[in-house]
Amino acid sequence: MLNFALIALVAAVVTFFGCAVVLRFARKKQLFAAVRERDVHKHATPRLGGVAMYGGIIAAFTVAYFVPGLRDAIHSENTVITTLLAITIIAFTGIVDDLRDITWSVKLIAQLLAAVVLSWQGVHIFSLPIGNTLFVTSPTVSMLLTVVLLVGVMNALNFIDGLDGLAAGFTLIASGFFFVYTQILAAQTGQSSAITFAALIATVLFGICLGFLPWNWHVAKLFMGDTGALLLGIMLATSTITVTGQLNPATLDQKLVFAGYIPIILPIILLAFPFADMILAVFRRLLAGKSPFSPDRKHLHHRLLDYGHSVVQVVFIYYFWTAIAATSCLLVFLLQSYWIPLMVFVSGAFICLLVTLVPAAKARDVLQRRGLWVYHKK
Repeated sequence: MLNFALIALVAAVVTFFGCAVVLRFARKKQLFAAVRERDVHKHATPRLGGVAMYGGIIAAFTVAYFVPGLRDAIHSENTVITTLLAITIIAFTGIVDDLRDITWSVKLIAQLLAAVVLSWQGVHIFSLPIGNTLFVTSPTVSMLLTVVLLVGVMNALNFIDGLDGLAAGFTLIASGFFFVYTQILAAQTGQSSAITFAALIATVLFGICLGFLPWNWHVAKLFMGDTGALLLGIMLATSTITVTGQLNPATLDQKLVFAGYIPIILPIILLAFPFADMILAVFRRLLAGKSPFSPDRKHLHHRLLDYGHSVVQVVFIYYFWTAIAATSCLLVFLLQSYWIPLMVFVSGAFICLLVTLVPAAKARDVLQRRGLWVYHKK
C-alpha cells in the first residue's frame, strides 16, 4: 500500500509543480483560451494543464518501474509500452487542439487510433457477465467493444469538463473507488498481476488529479483542456478494462460471482453522469442537424447552473452522486447482500436529490420573502 502511496505522491507533486511551470509559460507566451459564449468562466484562462498531467503520468510510471513490488505490476512489457504509446497519442493530439483548435474528425481519428493500439496489444474486454456465467467474446467482438468503450469514456470525460474542478474531482473520486475495488478483488481472488497493474493506473490517475485540482478549483487559474480530459478518460477506461480482460471466471466461486460484474457495473455507475450527458448531447445535436461534436451550452452542468446552483454547488452535486452510487456498489461486493447497500443508496440519493432540486439560491430567496434570512454585508 505504501508503494501505491509513493506513486500517487510522485504523480501529484510532478503535476502540481508542472502546472506552475505551464502557467508561467502560458502567461509569458500569451497562450490564453478566449472566452466563448458557452463558457461559464469570465476571464481568458490557459488550457494547457493537460501537459503537466502528462508529465505526472510519465514520472509516476518511471518511478513505479524501480519500486519493488510495483515493477511486477507491470506484468507485460507490451501492455505498458502500448498504454504509454496510446496516452502519448492522446496527449499530442490534445496539445495541438488546445493550441490550434483542430477539427472534431481529426480528434476522433486520433482517439480511434489510440483505442485500436491498446486493444490490438492486449488491453481488451475478455469477458462479459451474463446471468450466473461469464461469456467470453470473440476476438473481433472484444476489440470492437474495447474501442467503443475507450472512445466513449474519453469523450464522456471531455463533455463534462465544463466547470472548474468538475472533471478532475470526478476522476479523483472514480479512480479512488476503483483502486479500493482492485485491492479487495486482489485479496479475494489472488489474481494480483493484472489487478495490481490496473490499481497502478488508478493510483496515477488519483495523483495527477490531486496535483491538478488546486490550480483548477473555482476560480480556476488553469484548465486541463482536451489534453487533460482525454488523458483522464483513456486511463480510467484502461484501468477498468485491464481488470475485466484478465479476470479468470474459473477462479470465482459462487460467493464471489458478483466480482465478475463489478468491472462492468462500477465504470457504468461511476460514469453515469458523463455518459448520460454525452448521449443527450449527441441526440440533441443530431436532431438539430448539427455535428454530434459541435459545442453548446446545454450540458447537464449548464442546466444545473441555470436552475440556480453555483459552480461549486454543481461540482459537489456531481461528486456526491458519484460517491453514493460507487459506495453502494462496493458494499454489495463486500457484504454479499443487497439490503444494506440499497438502504445506503436510497438514503444518499434522497438527500442528493433534495440538494439537486432545491438550489441554495432559490431556498435563500424563499427565506428572504418569509423574513427568515438576514444578510449582513461586511
